[in-house]
Amino acid sequence: MNRFYITTSIPYVNADPHIGFTLELMQGDALARWHRQQGHEVRFHTGTDENALKNVQAAESAGTPVGDFVAAHAERFRDLCKVMNASNDDFIRTTEARHVEGARAFWQALDPQDLYRKEYAGWYCVGCESFVTEKDLVNGECAIHKKKPEQVTENNYFFRLSKYQDQLLALIESGKLAIIPDFRKNEVLQFIRQGLEDISISRSEARARNWGVRVPGDETQVMYVWTDALTNYITSLGYGSEDETLFQQWWTDADTTNMVGKDITRFHAVYWPAFLLSAKLPIPKRVFVHGFITSGGQKMSKSLGNTVSPFAYGEEFGVDALRYYLLREIPTLDDGDFTRAQFLARYHADLANGLGNLVQRVTAMVEKYLAGEVARVAGKEELIKKVDTCMGRFRIDEALAVIWEAIGDCDKQIEVQKPWAMAKDPAQQNNLMVLLSTLVAEIQAIGEALKPFIPQTAERILEVVNAKKITPPEKPLFPRKD
Repeated sequence: MNRFYITTSIPYVNADPHIGFTLELMQGDALARWHRQQGHEVRFHTGTDENALKNVQAAESAGTPVGDFVAAHAERFRDLCKVMNASNDDFIRTTEARHVEGARAFWQALDPQDLYRKEYAGWYCVGCESFVTEKDLVNGECAIHKKKPEQVTENNYFFRLSKYQDQLLALIESGKLAIIPDFRKNEVLQFIRQGLEDISISRSEARARNWGVRVPGDETQVMYVWTDALTNYITSLGYGSEDETLFQQWWTDADTTNMVGKDITRFHAVYWPAFLLSAKLPIPKRVFVHGFITSGGQKMSKSLGNTVSPFAYGEEFGVDALRYYLLREIPTLDDGDFTRAQFLARYHADLANGLGNLVQRVTAMVEKYLAGEVARVAGKEELIKKVDTCMGRFRIDEALAVIWEAIGDCDKQIEVQKPWAMAKDPAQQNNLMVLLSTLVAEIQAIGEALKPFIPQTAERILEVVNAKKITPPEKPLFPRKD
């Protein structure tokens, strides 16, 4: 199948974009760009989740009408896509009419036998936008948000999740619903095997503060935020509208990948496929799960003053430098750390002194010793093959490691063969041409390999080395920083 639909999760708009979601956006973008490089048809999707209670509470704290508050913050996420040079084909807000209509249509498509009403009492974590059990708590607090959940009693609609336990197990164990990496798959299987309980999928209009998508046929109830939010992956494709062409092309007939953080795996690997099975719709091909970003080993929080603004780092160091750090330093499949010191170390070692210096040195020698002209020879095809192998395994960090190994190999060739010495020896002129021509070809291969990860820099490199007359870049690719 050569049609790939790649989605990020959609973040809440109760605050400005943070570095954790930026990581997911960049991982999705790198995967989308790589598939396009393979000649595949690709649709890359992101957006914002605007119907959550935490958004309402944030708006109330700010003294701003909810609609105005979520609209302003949604624009910040749209800005993030532009600033980070994301290649997304769509951006959906869950307050848009196309989403509201599609979410209501999805509710009506659920098997009526899977829905029922009952009174429910339980602990609700607003941070998770989810009911939690006693075993989920640590010292009476949510393990993720470190806050005591609210005790809630309501009469809501429930979904018979328990009905789909065996079917979900079979799909995940067989790989028809792939969960990457394997240790996340095992966590999901363990959760399912403990026994699935039916889940509440609506909230009273009063507790939702009169905000959210109304349940069809019952205006007193609002869809539970996750019930409506998960449908964004198909409402953006026209599901529930008069024209479902995109839905057919990109959900039914495509290879689908939902990219999510580890804290919302359950919603995407259990609830979402169960809803789709109930509605008799195709399930995703896979769920790709990444970890969290810490700062100096601590959870990022405003109170600790260790949050990282992607806008600030992108402006100070350049967007590609931030893209590189997130995709290389943060393990693709696990947790990673972000501090300014670590960022500067990677920036100088890998970008300024590594990639940038290599391009500068080689092009300067070609200009000085060969009047800017080299013999055009084939680059390292094996480099591209190695990168493709890593990307096919969803190991973005390993793909970049392979490219930097090639950069290191080029540096070793220069140090061992000493082109500056060759240039002084008339008998070595042919060897000098071979060496510098080979290095230019290898830099061309490196530039091609870098396109999915640091696209602006890759284009600058290729523009320089593909020129008829090669000269060094006018400005350093990555200027040194204090």
